[in-house]
Amino acid sequence: MTPTPAPNTWPRPPRAIPAGRLDEPSGGARVVVAGLVLVRQRPGTAKGVIFLTLEDETGTANVVVWAKIYERFRRAVIAGRLLRVTGRLQREAGVVHVVAEHIEDCSALLDRLLVPDMARAGDQP
Repeated sequence: MTPTPAPNTWPRPPRAIPAGRLDEPSGGARVVVAGLVLVRQRPGTAKGVIFLTLEDETGTANVVVWAKIYERFRRAVIAGRLLRVTGRLQREAGVVHVVAEHIEDCSALLDRLLVPDMARAGDQP
């Protein structure tokens, strides 16, 4: 059984909080989430809002990307396979969202998974 973390001890930016711990910070808290992009949705009725679903080893995180933020980080939103998103936590009707403020494409890190362990160990001083 995993011990319950102490209150107010979730990882603060710049560290990413695992999706499984998004229930800990209060609404409006600034958080960073990171994960593989599972879903990109741009419903016609959403007035330019894009919804992303990111997955890490602990679960999924819902991300809301407003049109202005999308324009700024368009390339990452469209092409990114692994994203790191900084934003504000929003709770509504039992659903937790991260409203994006900054989006970073970390997909290049996935390529490092293909490098054998011995080669990666040689990269370190």
